[in-house]
Amino acid sequence: MSEQNPCTVTIMGKEYRVSCSENEKDDLLESARYLDEKMRSLKSEAGMVGSDRLAIIAALNITHEMLRSQGTIEHLNNEVKDRLAALGKRIENSLERDGKLDL
Repeated sequence: MSEQNPCTVTIMGKEYRVSCSENEKDDLLESARYLDEKMRSLKSEAGMVGSDRLAIIAALNITHEMLRSQGTIEHLNNEVKDRLAALGKRIENSLERDGKLDL
């Protein structure tokens, strides 16, 4: 298990200390920047909204993006599997026709 170190992130002008391993630090900082951008964008669109509400709306939006991305990846993976299976079948049929497939 890697050692946990404190890391400071800034979101909406407030600093938060978070523990993470050294190899996760860059990802944590990138995540904090992304969340900060989302919350600032929401604040500029919605005007005066409390930080708690901004955080919940940002979390919901980010979760929606993630789930949509996972669905897209799953769909693409299934499409690739189907195409590979069809290609494999075409190769098999072609080799059988030419009498070059020993099964």
